[in-house]
Amino acid sequence: MAHPSLLSFTVINALEVFEASARHLSLELAGSELNVTVGEISRQIKVIEDELGVPLFVRTGTGVVLTSAGKDLYTELASIFSKVSDVVTTIKRNGGSRKSPLPPPMRSRRSG
Repeated sequence: MAHPSLLSFTVINALEVFEASARHLSLELAGSELNVTVGEISRQIKVIEDELGVPLFVRTGTGVVLTSAGKDLYTELASIFSKVSDVVTTIKRNGGSRKSPLPPPMRSRRSG
């Protein structure tokens, strides 16, 4: 059984879509960057809005504007994505080696 506080893959994917949309303040530019339709961008954003119970964007005649909740979420996601990017860059640069090795994986203990 999944831990109740863990996000589903669907929501995690939607967060990537939201981040691009918020960064560009444009569903069209986000769609172009992610190679998906504007309709799919809108559906993904709705997934997060339904999950949170609040709107993240206000749609205007010329584009989108972040709500207060949208600004808060974008700020956190931008920071997280930046950190992940830094880790990936470091791993690539070091050929996968780490300064402190991870402990070996735990082996299951089966009786019988």
